[in-house]
Amino acid sequence: MIMERERKALSEYGRRLSAAGLTPGTSGNLSVYDPETGRMAVSPSGCPCGEFSPESAAVLDETGRVLEGWKPTSEWSLHQAFYRRHPEARAVVHTHSMYCTTFAVLHRPLEAVHYMILSAGCDEIPWAPYRTFGTPELAEIAVEICGEGKAVLLANHGLVVWEESLEKACALAMDLEFLAELQYHASCIGEPVVLGPHQRELARERFKTYGQAEERQM
Repeated sequence: MIMERERKALSEYGRRLSAAGLTPGTSGNLSVYDPETGRMAVSPSGCPCGEFSPESAAVLDETGRVLEGWKPTSEWSLHQAFYRRHPEARAVVHTHSMYCTTFAVLHRPLEAVHYMILSAGCDEIPWAPYRTFGTPELAEIAVEICGEGKAVLLANHGLVVWEESLEKACALAMDLEFLAELQYHASCIGEPVVLGPHQRELARERFKTYGQAEERQM
């Protein structure tokens, strides 16, 4: 089986995202990229993230041709666009999680109401204007608005994140859903206090030594 290890990881993390409630129904998708071969393993179209098998995950070449597995998610070009823009990217996760999608529907960014936003490599998670799902236009605008950060909201759609490993990408998606929920609840009570530039910079420095010295990669 081509990219067997990566496809097993996709199936496993798909179950985790589903269990966390980030991919309701058949929504959401995730992928892993191999820069040596230019191949991408991605979740299949129309299958719940928590139910697809490693064998059903699709493997695509750089042109988008399916080499093995089922029909890929309709958002495969969105994933591919992020790998092309960010050479260091090894995984992309797209969710329709409740709170991130709520802000995407409102056309409002996620702000630095908590220092965990810095794990996305930016001070604010921007929103990209609406484009039809599964189209090159969506991929283009998402990558453009995301810029050098690792996350972007898709207007009236959901969230996309990229990372250096699948483990990190899924963790980032979960962190940002927590952030969005926090911002939502704070907004229901009053006006959330956003961390200032100096506070963010101090937290950014602390992040440089956060976590374990050696991390698992997938």
